[in-house]
Amino acid sequence: MAIPEQLLFDLHQHSTIDQLKETNAQFNHWLCNAFQEYPTTELVKDRSEFVDTLLKKLWQIFELDNEPTLCLAAVGGYGRAELHPRSDIDLLILTSAEPSLGAEEKIGKLIATLWDFKFDVGQSVRTVKETIYQGKKDVTVATNLMEMRHICGPKNEYTQLKDAISKDDFWSSRGFFIAKKKEQNTRHEQFHGTAYSLEPNLKATPGGLRDLQTIGWVAKKHFNVNTFAQLIEHGYLTQEEYQELLECQDNLWNIRFALHVAAGRAENRLLFDYQPEVAKVLGFGDDGKISVERMMKRLFRIMMRAAELNKMLLQHFEMEILKSKKNKTQKIIDENFMIYGDLIQVTNDSAFLKRGNILWMFLHIADNPSIKGIHSDTLRLMRQVRRRLIGDLQDYAECRFLFLKLFRHPNGMGTAFTLMHQHGILSAYFSLWKNIVGQMQFDLFHAYTVDEHTHRLVKYLYRYFLPEFKSEFPICHEIARKLNKPELLFLAGIFHDIAKGRGGDHSDLGAIDAMEFCRSHKMREADSELIAWLVQNHLLMSTTAQRKDIQDPEVIQGFADQVKDQRHLDYLYLLTVADIRATNDNLWNDWKNSLFKQLYQYTTTAFMHGEKRTMDIRLKAKENRQDAKALILERGFDESDIDAVWTNLKADYFAKNPANKISWETREIIKHTDKETPLVRVSKMPIQGGTLVFVYTKDQPDLFAAVVSALRSKRVSIFDAQIMRTKDGYALDSFVILEPNGKAVTSQSRINSIKSIIQRALKNRNTVKNIKHRLSRKLKQFDVPPKIKFLRTSAKNRTLVEIVSLDMPGLLAEIGEVFLACNLQLHSAKITTIGERAEDIFMLSDENDKALTKEKKQHLKETVLTHLSKLSEIT
Repeated sequence: MAIPEQLLFDLHQHSTIDQLKETNAQFNHWLCNAFQEYPTTELVKDRSEFVDTLLKKLWQIFELDNEPTLCLAAVGGYGRAELHPRSDIDLLILTSAEPSLGAEEKIGKLIATLWDFKFDVGQSVRTVKETIYQGKKDVTVATNLMEMRHICGPKNEYTQLKDAISKDDFWSSRGFFIAKKKEQNTRHEQFHGTAYSLEPNLKATPGGLRDLQTIGWVAKKHFNVNTFAQLIEHGYLTQEEYQELLECQDNLWNIRFALHVAAGRAENRLLFDYQPEVAKVLGFGDDGKISVERMMKRLFRIMMRAAELNKMLLQHFEMEILKSKKNKTQKIIDENFMIYGDLIQVTNDSAFLKRGNILWMFLHIADNPSIKGIHSDTLRLMRQVRRRLIGDLQDYAECRFLFLKLFRHPNGMGTAFTLMHQHGILSAYFSLWKNIVGQMQFDLFHAYTVDEHTHRLVKYLYRYFLPEFKSEFPICHEIARKLNKPELLFLAGIFHDIAKGRGGDHSDLGAIDAMEFCRSHKMREADSELIAWLVQNHLLMSTTAQRKDIQDPEVIQGFADQVKDQRHLDYLYLLTVADIRATNDNLWNDWKNSLFKQLYQYTTTAFMHGEKRTMDIRLKAKENRQDAKALILERGFDESDIDAVWTNLKADYFAKNPANKISWETREIIKHTDKETPLVRVSKMPIQGGTLVFVYTKDQPDLFAAVVSALRSKRVSIFDAQIMRTKDGYALDSFVILEPNGKAVTSQSRINSIKSIIQRALKNRNTVKNIKHRLSRKLKQFDVPPKIKFLRTSAKNRTLVEIVSLDMPGLLAEIGEVFLACNLQLHSAKITTIGERAEDIFMLSDENDKALTKEKKQHLKETVLTHLSKLSEIT
């Protein structure tokens, strides 16, 4: 025990609440500082022992020792005598009869005092019969009771309960195992089956402490043991696995202990806020991202090992201990492998001595869709061989042949690829993959580590080839089924982020890696060049669609020139869509779907018409006019009314808007008879993949700022803005918005509310100006200094400017105010948010409708930087 003797002495000697409270505070202070001096395994036991002694003292002070029917027991983590600095203490007060009013009052004072001491207390007062009833109903309660430990009071009820919960009529081994397995599966689903989120939950995430505890719980119930070490005697664990379990637990305990210290509360989520401090406390350094990166790589690799042990040992328990062999059909595949139920199993313990058999196993999985996993005995053997590998599997010619064969297999990227990822075979195959395992991505754009993101990307690519997912992305399915070499797409996916974390441009470095890999695997030069090109340009389509005006034929032509041909476009489109979908579960939406689909279709048309014959603006405007007029006439409007509106519209309007949007806006203008009142409409049905907000009113300098402020107050995201002016001095502005969940606005009350706030903002500019929103917790962890950059544009009388900043509340409104202060006209806006970064592009002109001079550019730059710096201080 490491607790200072003086603290223990004081604890035993003190007899007043105030004295005990002070001693408890002193102990907590010592505990947080003792982390650098003593092992966590010792400190969590020390806190448990300290709390034991404190509870016994309080039990006496409140004269609960005079209540012969009451007994105090620790349950849950406290019952295991494992208390981290801020862990809650779960108490069970057993009673032989209904407590008297006096006893209830004493218990109430005890609990209130513990709360006053800053303990997070969970407590229940029950009879043995009530406790058994609750335990039989709820496996979580039963689990807590299994770890019950006597603290003080008569032991009669405690012993009675202890005996009762050890019997099979409370929970049988089989029933308990099934319930805990179901509980674990539900928990894993909440985290999408992966530990590799950038803010992992140390307790509940797959590979977290709960997975290790589950191993112990099911074994304890069956073997009636209290430690992992005792499981070796029962043949449940090998000595090597026992040491690995302890190593995983110690590492997770260290990080959790440091997290509690950094957070100052019972926190299990390793949030961005705490990662630098935790890394520092754990000795990974004090150099920001580099220190955090070191810590998180260690953590993710520990979690991967813990998850693998959990999977293997629970399966081993089910099959070998519980003898769950009913209806397990067996089928021999070859001299090394067989199918056992829905698992693949080696037929001899020396199978993996030939390294190629590791890859053969995954090919057999691809050949047999009925196989869902790897048998625990086989997994145990594979883990042993994996640890003893010298060099990479790709060093063996047979493995290189089999690896490509797997990627060319119609089912290779299904279950087989996922199991390779989960069990470290991709890392064993080539070191480049090992380098990205657990690699952090320090932004709010990515939700997963580099390796997990890449795994998800490949899985999305694979879905495009499966008929059951045809309706999910029909265009992707149609393109995918026509590819003659799908393996090139999968390999491009593997390498697209392989160079992250090395410094430099990961696209360029990854292209070099991909080319070297292809040559070492003797792939054809043309195929190798396509893979390398895709890796080098995997961000090209995303950048073009989200940051450029794809209604501009010159933009389409420039993109087509870079892409080269339809084959490159097909592969790039599939890779781009999968990349965005795999980045963040909330990132893909109908707006992006519409955007990328349009860019793909426009570029396909450009290739069909020849490299230098992209549809010009006049032809496009003419076609859009014709299609829009037909749509409006179908609704019963007069052609004369249509022409009256269109007379005041410029050709750009028809060239840059699809027919359905032109039709809707024109109909709304015709119906709007009061020209003095601003027309504000919000589309009931999605247009261009999002909800369209349309504003038609007399042009005013601060119109943009007023509208975006109003939209911001309703907490919608603005994805696009088109600012146009009619020939008779009206503004014709439209905004594409989405709800925070990435969906279009569908609630009629929400639509009315958005419409109303904009109308009020246009009548009274101060309506929404004073509404302030605080910076989110996550955004506070990022520093994105504002930058302004002037971009090249073919528009002679326009200036294209990019503003990069932290995505702060009120950012667009502030930028609008800057344009107003600088007396600039805004013509269009491309709004792009990449995680915590706003990268917005605006087309501007001066008050004379001319491009900005050098002097005006400098003035704009200074004003933008000043305003955004002040905004960051406010938020």
